[in-house]
Amino acid sequence: MITLNELVDYLNTELDIGRFQDYCPNGLQVEGRQEIGTLVSGVSASMALLEAAIAAGADAILVHHGYFWKGEDHRITGMKRRRLQRLLESETSLIAYHLPLDAHPVLGNNAQLARVLGFTASGSFGADGGMELGQYGELERDLSGSALAGHIAQCLGREPLHIDGTSETIHTVGWCTGAAQSYIEAAVAQGLDAFISGEISEQTVHIARECGIHYFAAGHHATERFGVQALGARLAERFDISHRFIDIANPV
Repeated sequence: MITLNELVDYLNTELDIGRFQDYCPNGLQVEGRQEIGTLVSGVSASMALLEAAIAAGADAILVHHGYFWKGEDHRITGMKRRRLQRLLESETSLIAYHLPLDAHPVLGNNAQLARVLGFTASGSFGADGGMELGQYGELERDLSGSALAGHIAQCLGREPLHIDGTSETIHTVGWCTGAAQSYIEAAVAQGLDAFISGEISEQTVHIARECGIHYFAAGHHATERFGVQALGARLAERFDISHRFIDIANPV
């Protein structure tokens, strides 16, 4: 067992949340019971995850996408009321880390995506929230666009949407998980052959085609499953608590 405050203090320090200008509060978002023996992690704090975590006996839920986003309606109504009511009634804490979890050099989403894809980072690019979140490196062997798409699909269990670049082979590649498709121009400025992110917007297609860079939209959820798992495993090992990752399927 560890107390909720001790757990959150450790996480806030490990993820160095003070460095970031984020779109939501990082750390404890909903306070529940004070002793933590069972932790459930997941990508997004949907009602489906809350119900599954509570059924699994979670004292706290650790997510990448929590609540209270900048610009959203502040009123506690509808879906927001139902989610908060479920957490409060069950005395289950919600802990969320957004950009700090993307950026952590070992446990972060970008570092963990590189591990899963077998990439080695040699630098960073694409500033957001006061930090360069994107990473880039060289492939061990050059690949065609279709071969890299196949590799991504095999590693993530999801076919990426591939927008062809002008180079026949890919040697340098950048990546940034989630909704970082806007980093594509920074990837072009970095001179990369390819860029991988989670989502794709209409204009991203034109930028890729006109700038000649290969772009792979590999799925927001699919690219951001690994950081929270690594963080949960670290907590379980360090504090001798139970940890379980629950994956709520999401095709986006």
